[in-house]
Amino acid sequence: MLHPDRSATARLLVVLALLLPLPLRAQAPATETRALHPWQVPGPRLSAEAYFTNLKDGDRIETPYLVKFGLSGGWGLAPIAQAGQGKSGHHHLLVNRDLPLNFKEALPFNDQYIHFGKGQMETVLTLPPGEYTLRMLLADQQHLPHFVYSKPTKITVTRKNDTPPASLQKKGIEIGLDAPSARAPVRVQFHASMLDVAQMGQKIANTGHFRLTVTGEGSNAAPAVMDFVDGETEVWLAPPAGRYTLKLDMLDNADGRKPMAEPVTAKLEVR
Repeated sequence: MLHPDRSATARLLVVLALLLPLPLRAQAPATETRALHPWQVPGPRLSAEAYFTNLKDGDRIETPYLVKFGLSGGWGLAPIAQAGQGKSGHHHLLVNRDLPLNFKEALPFNDQYIHFGKGQMETVLTLPPGEYTLRMLLADQQHLPHFVYSKPTKITVTRKNDTPPASLQKKGIEIGLDAPSARAPVRVQFHASMLDVAQMGQKIANTGHFRLTVTGEGSNAAPAVMDFVDGETEVWLAPPAGRYTLKLDMLDNADGRKPMAEPVTAKLEVR
């Protein structure tokens, strides 16, 4: 039996140990963090958001309409075929629905909750004429929502025309810039059409990830190569002032050297 004083001391040491910050206590090894290129910086809005890249509040459109999705805050796409790691999920389009009241319940499957569990970045809207409220919401492999979503986007469909919906989609990738000339930091958006985006570590067949190569002129000529193996679809960059060529590739997750689409380029001036 412990001496009463020793017993009290032992209990005190246990309490103190529980109150110590984790670095001072025994713990599992920290998860390895992937190194970022020095030009990669946090966006000016630190919160994450799932959003529309080509649709804004108040827009009047005709359907069929190809709507495209974006994802910010360092989050990446992870199809439901395998569990994703870290900040990952898949897109959902909510039609005339508010955000769920309970984020611990799986999202339903119906015409008002449209799931994109393969890692898709777009869909063709075929809504009849009328007014609609749309919003994007990210969820995990179990369809449990993350707190990553868009503001409500109110649109008006003025008419439904005879365009075949399938004709609006063409397999390939795109680079999106807010402007061809801007001050740093600059947002660069990636988009894939008829191609599924996933984390490379998921090892899902027929999925890919983006690689961005930034090559400057003059003293900034050394290429900066950035691999977005965690399924990210945008990046904020703060390179030195100058002119740059941006080249975007989409690489097969089964073989990081195999392209899944023709590369695309864009010119950027950082003032």
